[in-house]
Amino acid sequence: CGTSWHAGLIGKYLIEEYAGIPVHVEYASEFRYRKPIIDSNTVVVGISQSGETADTLAAIEKAKNVGALTLGIVNVVGSSIARETDCGIYMHAGPEIGVASTKAFTSQVSIMILMGLFIAQNKNKKKCYQIATQLKEVPKLINKILTLDDEIYEISKKFTEVNNFLYLGRGYQFPVALEGALKLKEISYIHAEGYPAAEMKHGPIALIDENMPIIVIATKKGHYEKVVSNIQEIKSRKGKIIGIVTEGDKQVKELADHVIEVPEAPEALSPLLTTIPLQLLSYHIAVLLGKNVDQPRNLAKSVTVE
Repeated sequence: CGTSWHAGLIGKYLIEEYAGIPVHVEYASEFRYRKPIIDSNTVVVGISQSGETADTLAAIEKAKNVGALTLGIVNVVGSSIARETDCGIYMHAGPEIGVASTKAFTSQVSIMILMGLFIAQNKNKKKCYQIATQLKEVPKLINKILTLDDEIYEISKKFTEVNNFLYLGRGYQFPVALEGALKLKEISYIHAEGYPAAEMKHGPIALIDENMPIIVIATKKGHYEKVVSNIQEIKSRKGKIIGIVTEGDKQVKELADHVIEVPEAPEALSPLLTTIPLQLLSYHIAVLLGKNVDQPRNLAKSVTVE
């Protein structure tokens, strides 16, 4: 499902980059109805906040039937996925009060990063140790971003009357764009779409005009110059640009209508930082619109039926 799938994508990027092992990320609902190429040499990871997601449970059963090793990443101790998998990791994120949980995503991403580093350590021990050491500093960096809450609130006030949002990111930031769009949809009921920035010209560019806000994640690490090129294309079409940038950025600041700065971090850790302002933006827009952010309409905490 959404949040879990987005976290899985980040894990995929890290494991493939640092360990050189191919990883496929699937929607459990599609996986269970296909004939995936898995066998006893395959590890299938089921990610679920509640540990009760019906599709994920069915996918795990399918994997076990062909002898694959199954691993569960869940938040609820003793949940169905925790019991059915061969092994697993508890998120220990604490009780999830809101249906559209935000801490679940950062917890899942943190676990995927640690898993990736553990798998890759024999191949690149020094680099993995550096990333793991820097991961310990992420809470301090997040606290720094949280001091921008008032600034993000002021930006939010300018976008309560819009009907659509577009979120763009590349590499590790593409799943963050997906997660940001998901959160805005879930709690504000504003239509939002996450897209790989490089795919903007293959359709979404037709939507861009002076009424369309576009959130672009343009941190220094990764494909920065390519993303700046996207921003220039948006600017020429009068789109309203909100840039998520690395502290000290000058190039995007000259183009964007608003910028939110996050501390610099290794590319593999940056999703833990760039997702925070997007969560706050969604929260403030929803509250300003008078929506119940803890219990959004039509959503359930555990999706126990297909």
